[in-house]
Amino acid sequence: MADDRMAVLETVRKAIADGDVDFLREGVRALAQAVMEAEVTELTGAAHGERDPEHRLTYRNGYRERRWDTRVGTVELAVPRVRDGSYFPSLLEPRRRAERAMLAVVQEAYLGGVSTRRVDDLVRALGIENVSRSEVSRICAALDTEVAAFRGRPLAEAYPYVWFDATYLKVREAGRVVSMAALVAIGVAGTGERRVLGLELAAGLDEGSAWPRFVRSLVERGLHGVRLVISDDHGGLVKAIREQLLGSAWQRCRVHLTRNAQDLVPRSARSMVASAIRAVFEQPDGRSARVQLDSVIDGLRPRYPRVADLLTDAEPDLLAHFAFPESHRPQIRSTNPLERLNKEIKRRTAVVGIFPNRAAVIRLVGMILAEQDDEWQDGRRCFRPETMALLDAAPEPEEVAALLIAS
Repeated sequence: MADDRMAVLETVRKAIADGDVDFLREGVRALAQAVMEAEVTELTGAAHGERDPEHRLTYRNGYRERRWDTRVGTVELAVPRVRDGSYFPSLLEPRRRAERAMLAVVQEAYLGGVSTRRVDDLVRALGIENVSRSEVSRICAALDTEVAAFRGRPLAEAYPYVWFDATYLKVREAGRVVSMAALVAIGVAGTGERRVLGLELAAGLDEGSAWPRFVRSLVERGLHGVRLVISDDHGGLVKAIREQLLGSAWQRCRVHLTRNAQDLVPRSARSMVASAIRAVFEQPDGRSARVQLDSVIDGLRPRYPRVADLLTDAEPDLLAHFAFPESHRPQIRSTNPLERLNKEIKRRTAVVGIFPNRAAVIRLVGMILAEQDDEWQDGRRCFRPETMALLDAAPEPEEVAALLIAS
């Protein structure tokens, strides 16, 4: 045994002396895999392949690929997954990529002469002094490559549910500060896992034409199997969904529609209108919801005809989610799942204030989304796989619409 250890030690020393990076990289990978397997064994309560129902806490659920940047190069890891709960390797840094992006954006803003006192204070707090432009360019180029790979990756899985929404950020362009829309799409795969599907940036006046380009880019990357799209009534987006995601239904976000309805009535009536619309979504099935919606429209028409017209026009798309499994409906009737992600984007970008250029927006927001996509794959599911299987048994949206009209 002692001779074996000496032989291994001698081999390692020789590899280090000869600069055998591939050997060292493989050694790092093997050690990292061993650490992860040990951690998952502790988490599950049983070793791989071991049958111990008395002590087992959960089960393994395959692996997912993860790139790990080390001093000996990029190592390809197979990160274990668990069926219930989540697992993230202790040797990785889940927040590292986005924080590097934040640092690069702040540096670029500071060195570009567009920083505010708030950003200047942050730079000093981070201890950034005498950072050269070439160093900032090198950091940004590496981040841009990583974001481009994330944004352009193939979408091989089918995504029955897809959410679209936009969040707005300030960007300096042509000597002016303008508002730009960060268009974001997320989806739920057949396994019930949530994924970030895409990111695009559009100028405020170009948002209507940007949505069709964004949807087309997702389709070109392989987006397929979409059963329901959830979004607000963005200009250009609904038309793009109808034309490019054929066979999918559209669910108009109930939260946004409620706000639209409240804007059409006096402040004193807003709570009443919101309660009336909420009652429609609390119904147990599509038929009951249709009856309740008719009642709400009839009750509002005498005093608030514009609200009644709004609900009448939105009716088919407002009730689309009733064609899908009941356990899914609370999350597929609004863009709330994506709104929470947009709030995180806002929180993480607030320190920048005004971005120095479009590239800086894509760089930071892209890294935040890539980080979130990683975290969503750590055993966290939006819907359980057995409920996703109910999609094949659920009636098609067109059939439900016909049933509701007939009623």
